[in-house]
Amino acid sequence: MKVTDLLADLHARGLVASATDLGALAQAMTAPITLYCGFDPTASSLHVGNLVPLLLLRRFQQAGHRVIALVGGATGLIGDPSGRSSERVLNTDDTVAEWVERVKGQLQHFLDFDGDNPATLVSNLDWTARMSTIEFLRDVGKHFSVNAMLSKESISARLNGDGISYTEFSYMLLQSMDYLHLYRDHGCTLQVGGSDQWGNITGGLDLIRRVEGPQAHAHGLTVPLVTKADGTKFGKTAGGAVWLDAEQTTPFAFYQFWLNTDDRDIANMLRYFSLRPLAEVEAIISEWEQRPASRSAARALAAELTDLVHGTLTREHIEAASAALFGRGDLHALPAEILQQSTADVPSAQLAAGTALVDALVATGLCPSRSAARRAISEGGAYVNNDRVTDAEATLDDTAALHGRWLLLRRGKRTIGVVDLA
Repeated sequence: MKVTDLLADLHARGLVASATDLGALAQAMTAPITLYCGFDPTASSLHVGNLVPLLLLRRFQQAGHRVIALVGGATGLIGDPSGRSSERVLNTDDTVAEWVERVKGQLQHFLDFDGDNPATLVSNLDWTARMSTIEFLRDVGKHFSVNAMLSKESISARLNGDGISYTEFSYMLLQSMDYLHLYRDHGCTLQVGGSDQWGNITGGLDLIRRVEGPQAHAHGLTVPLVTKADGTKFGKTAGGAVWLDAEQTTPFAFYQFWLNTDDRDIANMLRYFSLRPLAEVEAIISEWEQRPASRSAARALAAELTDLVHGTLTREHIEAASAALFGRGDLHALPAEILQQSTADVPSAQLAAGTALVDALVATGLCPSRSAARRAISEGGAYVNNDRVTDAEATLDDTAALHGRWLLLRRGKRTIGVVDLA
């Protein structure tokens, strides 16, 4: 995509929430510009809510612009009041430093740090830590009106609620100083972020103009905070946040999160998150709307994002596992970790080899009683590792165990359970 086409594409996808001056920004973007987005280490991993601004950086880089990913080594120690009704719990320096390194590693996965147009990765602790309190108050704080700060939504909302500490009140100044530093040292003229960052972004723009003068040209652009049609917060499940780290949200659970996207949300989610050309996205949406039962749009979304975050091979194993669990593939070909992830939420029982199959069907909850289990077997409705079992006296055979440990039991077409022989 050419640098001149990107802004129109973002509009068409619904990815522009607010901007300082779209006409001036469009003019500036006729040539490559430098922009940044900040990511505070508020946890040891980014989550799916971070994907919209993160993929926005990727879109800009793919269009030929120069991108900077900023990790908040300093701001992460303070806490952003935006979108919160109460104070954050402050984490220790060591904890934040560890999270900074983990988030840096994740950012490097999404952006290209090599080639002709490499991304830049920075931490705001590098220029904040060496500044004294007096310097900060004189060089930055002097340019901020408390009255103007009180009018910012992120501040006013807290003043009308539980209140706000001076620590979080000063967060805007720190983020504004980041923009000024990157403007001076990297020629950065655009800050992007979620719509909850609008007050912080405009604070940075004000600081740049006050310090650098009216001739300074800088811009701000926000993307919408993604919400679901049912009103619940995007990126949350019954088990909590959906993380990008495989140890905190398994690749299988990550894939299922996207696969289970509400029909009312699929079109918008594809436009927001897919890196495919928009015409291709619209074709996927149109095909799905003609055959909604196919869930083809949700499958396309789940596949693309799982490829991006966890890799194509992992996604292929996940899809194979989804099919194999219900008799449409080879269970024995599945890697142990994918098999374990894909059966994590199904009924299970730890039993010994030689246990009667009827008892195993009862222990896993697939049948309510031994007589019901015998009936299921005799009627041809019982399976072990997708092989039909018709002998009501059959026992669990450890030589057939998957990876020497698991047996997948199934009653009928859709009811499955797992026996762990370990």
